[in-house]
Amino acid sequence: MLAETICAAVSAAGLGIAALTAYRRRFLTAARITAYALVPIGLVLTGVVEWVSGMVFEPSVWIGFGLLGASCLLFMTTRAVERRSLGGAGKPAKEPKAAKAPKASGAAKGAPVRDAVAPAASAPSLGAGSRQQPDAGRAPATPADDFSDIEAILKKHGI
Repeated sequence: MLAETICAAVSAAGLGIAALTAYRRRFLTAARITAYALVPIGLVLTGVVEWVSGMVFEPSVWIGFGLLGASCLLFMTTRAVERRSLGGAGKPAKEPKAAKAPKASGAAKGAPVRDAVAPAASAPSLGAGSRQQPDAGRAPATPADDFSDIEAILKKHGI
C-alpha cells in the first residue's frame, strides 16, 4: 500500500512539472514529461507494483534467486574446468596410453605417413647465370630527352 501511494505522488509531481513546462510554451517537452509521469500510476493500476512488492518481501523468493545463482555458478565453473583441460585444438591434453595414433586420410595400410614440407623447400632454385639489366645498353637520359615527349604533345595541341 505504501508503494502505491509513492507511485501516485510521483505521478502527481510529474504532471505538475509537465503543466509548468506547458505554461512556458514548451509543449513537446511537456508531452514527454506527461508520458513519463503516467508510467508509475499505470503500473499501480495494472497490479505490477503489488506483484513486485510482494515478491521482494518473500523469503522463499530470495532463496529461489540464490539457488538460480548457485546453478549458474556451477555451470560456469564446470565450463571453465572443461576448457582448461582441453588442448589447443580441442583434443584432450593427455591421451591415454592405449590410444592409437590417428591415421592420415588417403594413406594405405602400412604406408609411412609423410610430414609436411617447409614452404621454402618447394621454391625453384635459380641458377647463378648472368642477368641482363634492362638499361645496360643505353646511356642515361639527359634532362632534355625527358621533356621531349611532353613538348611534342604540347605542340600537337597548340600550346
